[in-house]
Parts: sequence; structure tokens; C-alpha cells
Amino acid sequence: MTAQPPLWSREQLEANRQAAITVFREERMTEPLEDYLTFFQTSREAIENALELTNDLRDAQTYAPELMVDAEMAEAARFLASPPISKDDLETITEVTMARGLIAAEPDRARKLLETILLGLDRERFPWVTENREPTEAERQAAIVASAALRATRLSETKRRNEGKREQENEVKRFLAAECQFAEVAAHEIPHLNLAPQPGHFSGEVMVGSRRSDVPIRLWDGRLMPTECKVSNSSTNSYKRINNDAAVKAVVWRQEFGAVNCVPAAILSGVFTLPNLEYAQERGLTLFWAHDLSPLRDFLDAAR
Repeated sequence: MTAQPPLWSREQLEANRQAAITVFREERMTEPLEDYLTFFQTSREAIENALELTNDLRDAQTYAPELMVDAEMAEAARFLASPPISKDDLETITEVTMARGLIAAEPDRARKLLETILLGLDRERFPWVTENREPTEAERQAAIVASAALRATRLSETKRRNEGKREQENEVKRFLAAECQFAEVAAHEIPHLNLAPQPGHFSGEVMVGSRRSDVPIRLWDGRLMPTECKVSNSSTNSYKRINNDAAVKAVVWRQEFGAVNCVPAAILSGVFTLPNLEYAQERGLTLFWAHDLSPLRDFLDAAR
């Protein structure tokens, strides 16, 4: 009889959810400040340079090409707006890429980018710009510190999120090799089951059907288990990570490969809401937890 993946009860989901939150809290409380302080210093220097170059933003358009061609100042400039405008949004709105080579060759690109940023300029941080006057030294320093802190926080969060996902993927791979006797193979696209890794093997991130999988695993019985590694830092974020991404992929993979041939899974760490977990499980996504991977090993052994 074909081994079935675990289907957790509401009580089991809640217990693991709380355990994951406890681990998340402990990790956050013990994180060092070095990353934030480094990001703060580089951000502060970039903001100071931008203000000095542009006469405290009062001549911003005159010096837009010089500002936007400098990597640090250009990135810091996005945080002049409130809320900060992302690189993708800025390029979409302006229809202009932030590639420095193109900006250097065509200065009008820089002016269009900066003009769009300044439309959302934070008037609380930079009141003198709209009042058409010089800033006081106190205003200037307050604006620099606030802008640097805003950017440093965002950069720290992004690094934490990216590193958390990479660490989780690496831990899953180590577990598969050391605890489950699965072997890693070079990643290649898996448009159909015949091109999946051989049974007892897994690979790194690759396209599986029409969606990317972080760690596609081929079970010993031949079924494919495309696995997602999901790290969430808040209840709100959990919807995006598991419902709007992993659960959607699970439905697609089961349609593309067939429900009997495919066992979509997700390894979770961080903060997730119980309704989001129940929703994902109902959509055919098998859930495992990074703080206790023994159920994953048990299922892989049962599928021999």
C-alpha cells in the first residue's frame, strides 16, 4: 500500500505552530546588531552625500545624473519617499531602468527617476524642501538619522529573510543526506516525471513543471515531492508565504503531474496562523516543520 504523507489535526498544527514561534522568538532575541549597525552607517553616509550633492535636495534635479549613477546614493534616494519606493515599482512607474550604464549615457533617465521619487518626498523628514528654505542643522541631522534608520531596517529585514530561507534549505539538504540516506544531484528542469531525479535523490532549486521548487525530492516509490522552504516573520506574512505561494504551487503541481504521482510539501519555520496552515493542507500541501524534521524522515522511510 502506498505510504500517505502526514495529515495533521488542528491540535497538532497548533502545537507545531506554537513551537515554531518559540524558536523564532529565541532566534530574534539573540541576533547580533552588527548587520543593522553596518547598514545604518553606509546608509547614513549615502544620505549625507546625497544632501550635500543636491544642496539639501533643493537642487535635486540639477544633480540627478550624478546622484542616480552612484550605487549607494541611488539606492538611498528611494528612501527619501514615504513610504520608500521599491526598485521594481520605481522602474515600472517610470518605465526607466536604474542600470547605471544607461543612466550615465542618458542623463534624462536619472531626472525622470528622481522626479518620481520626489513626488512622494516625506514632508515630515524634509519640511524645508516644500517650504523652499534652508534646513536648520537639527532638521538636517534628524532627516539623515531617520532616513538611515529606515533603510538599515529594511536591509536588515531583507538579509534576515534571505539568509533564513538559505539556511533552511541547507539544513533540509543536510538532513536528507545524513538522516534519510538521499543523495543530491545537479539541478535540472523537471517538465515531467521522467526527467525528475532518480528515486532516493534530490536537487536544489529548479523549475518543476511550470513553478519553481526549492528542493525537489524523488521518493523511493517513484513519486515526486517538490518541496518549498518557507520562513515567515509575521502572521500577515504567513499568508503570502504559504497560501499565496506554496499552496498555489501544490494545486498546480498536482494538476500537472497527477495527484498519485506528486506529493507537494513545505518545510516551515517562523510565524504562521492556524487558518493559513489549515487552508494550505486542504489544498494538498504536506506540512513539515524545520524545528522537527523527524516526521519527514518517517514518511520518506515509509515510502520505500
